[in-house]
Amino acid sequence: MLKRTGLLRVAFFLVLLVFIALLAYKIYLIFFNDSLEALHSEQIERIQSHQMAEDEYGFAVIGNIRNSIGVFERQIIPHLNESDMEFMVSVGNALRGGGEDNYQALYGSLQKLNIPYLLTFGSKEYSQFGSVRFYDMLGPYFFSFSVHSDRFIFLDTTGKTPLKWQLSWLEDELEAFSREARHVFIFMAEPVLLEHRDRLSEDGELELEPVFVSKLNDLLDQYSVEAVFAGSRSMFDRQARGDTQFLMTGGGGGLVVGDGEDDHHYARVMVGQEGANIEPVFVGQRQSEIVRWLETSWFFIYSLFYVGYINFILIVCAFLLVMIRLYKALSAERQYYRDYRIDEETVVSEPLRVMMFTNNYLPFIGGVPISIDRLVRGLLRQGCQLKVLAPSYGAEARPDDVVMRIPSLLHWGSKGEFRLANPFSPSIARAVREFRPHVIHVHHPFWLGSIGLFVGRRLGIPVIYTYHTRLEHYAHYVPIPGRLFRNLIAHSLVKRFANKCEGVIVPTRSAEEYLHVLGVTAHILVKPTGVDCSAPDRVSVETVESLRRKHAADGATIFVSVSRLSQEKNIDFMLRAIHRARETCAQPFRLLIVGDGPERAQLERRIQEMDLDDHVTLVGAVAPEEMTAYYLLASAFLFASKSETQGMVILEAMAAGLPVVAVRASGIDDVLEDGVNGYKTQEDIAEWSARLLELLEDPARREAMSRRAVDFAREYEVVRISEDVADFYGRLLALQQRRLQNT
Repeated sequence: MLKRTGLLRVAFFLVLLVFIALLAYKIYLIFFNDSLEALHSEQIERIQSHQMAEDEYGFAVIGNIRNSIGVFERQIIPHLNESDMEFMVSVGNALRGGGEDNYQALYGSLQKLNIPYLLTFGSKEYSQFGSVRFYDMLGPYFFSFSVHSDRFIFLDTTGKTPLKWQLSWLEDELEAFSREARHVFIFMAEPVLLEHRDRLSEDGELELEPVFVSKLNDLLDQYSVEAVFAGSRSMFDRQARGDTQFLMTGGGGGLVVGDGEDDHHYARVMVGQEGANIEPVFVGQRQSEIVRWLETSWFFIYSLFYVGYINFILIVCAFLLVMIRLYKALSAERQYYRDYRIDEETVVSEPLRVMMFTNNYLPFIGGVPISIDRLVRGLLRQGCQLKVLAPSYGAEARPDDVVMRIPSLLHWGSKGEFRLANPFSPSIARAVREFRPHVIHVHHPFWLGSIGLFVGRRLGIPVIYTYHTRLEHYAHYVPIPGRLFRNLIAHSLVKRFANKCEGVIVPTRSAEEYLHVLGVTAHILVKPTGVDCSAPDRVSVETVESLRRKHAADGATIFVSVSRLSQEKNIDFMLRAIHRARETCAQPFRLLIVGDGPERAQLERRIQEMDLDDHVTLVGAVAPEEMTAYYLLASAFLFASKSETQGMVILEAMAAGLPVVAVRASGIDDVLEDGVNGYKTQEDIAEWSARLLELLEDPARREAMSRRAVDFAREYEVVRISEDVADFYGRLLALQQRRLQNT
């Protein structure tokens, strides 16, 4: 614990130092950094005012600098500063991209250059809205100037400037200066020589329209041009056409490939009376992958200072949040072991008042409503006071002081069984004020569950969440892409909601393990829904015999399954397994499927298609109090669902003495001991149907498993479960009050 606190303290102060450094540097950039505008005008003035020898002078041409620090700034610039070059020209792609951070970084590198410089407008200068920055910082995208009697012309090959306009302007320039000027030099980011373009077309680097290229080549053939420079590839290449030299030079710092003339370099141009002598100058060594990665990382950090004021404020806020989080982690005292100084029984001197929020409840028949109803009845026997906030279903069975119905906004389903309660109903706030709960217990991580969480936080009382449902298996009900919901949203929703609660109740160890894997840190109680083991004693023999005459008058062995008729319950698998078992067994048997749902019509068609009318009956919905009679009618319980967090109906069946055959899955694995109180198989039709036949054909084995099933179910008696849940409420309430006292 001390070691963890020390590490958190170090992390906190490191973040604080980074935050102060970022803020200080940003202030420096705002108030002290140079304002950059029209740099080309300044650089041309420096070139023209410099006393250069007219008979011979030199300049450097470089391409593909790409904000290089290791090559351009640290190797090429020192070499140029020591050379006899009068100025430097970049033929495009001097930047990694057109962002403010890249322009500022390039300016910082060029400040170390002792000679004037000019930049050609290329694709990297244009990208990321860089054209605005280029114009503000440097000047127009195409321009020209003279040195002595030599003419220097810069073109825009990105398409930012209309190409037709540039051709007209270039023709005027060449018409005016090709005869009067001693030499004409043209600079562009993309080459126009066809031999060069053929090389680049393989890499998909060409943007100029063929029509423009053709007309530009016609102009170059018509007028006298000394040299045309381009730099769109990291290589050096020279071609001649007539009296004009066409050069590609792109080794200024970007990635190079190949050998020899593909290394880092610049072109050294010596201008004299007779023409221009152009030779490559190879400088420096190639960067390793590690050095290049470090340089990229540095540019990411550097870019933080040029992302604009709004984004900068967001970055500062993010650092503040981290600082606050670390501070809370440092200052909060952690107690991971149970605090035995707290007397959980004397936290409140009156009966514990528990308010529950649920998105569905009786008379809707389902695992969650039945589970909640049993817990409510068990807690009432413990002396707790309960108030359950649930949707209104229009015609409730009877008035209930415990359950308060929330008006529904809408309903759907074949019988309107799905209700969406109004979370903004004034009756919720009124009920909270009148009931004054000590504890909030929510049963869903959304809708009314979110309202319950809000109420608990507002009142400063513990919120407990029961993880009933594997949401990822219900993607087919949600109007968003299934994979997105199954693989991301469902798990994220459960994790975020559970971590906002003081405690989580899960029905099985499998569910507990799942929450730990997700990263849930709330207190967890493993308690399944209790079963009423005395329920079979209250069912008369006449009731069971009446059902037998109705469903098995021919003396067939009865199997039963209780399940909502929906896709996630995997009932189609069970039908296919029954079909296989029928083909290999002469002994008569019949499966009764108790429950209703949206897949009923589809399942009825499947039963007819497989000719299972004499072996499978869809009983429909049965009231919870009548369910036990169906268990007592059967010889075994069959189940195939893989979406359960617990096997509640399996425990009910065991309490009635039924061995179980089920598909092994979470929830099932915790309550079913293979070969002891039933069988759990892989989702394999042959294996599942073989286990079914073993129970069907071996009454002695079935009887032995039946006795062990009853013994197992007694461990989950509802009275025991509700006692443990009430104790969990008390412990969390005590911890909450202790925390409030310490603050």
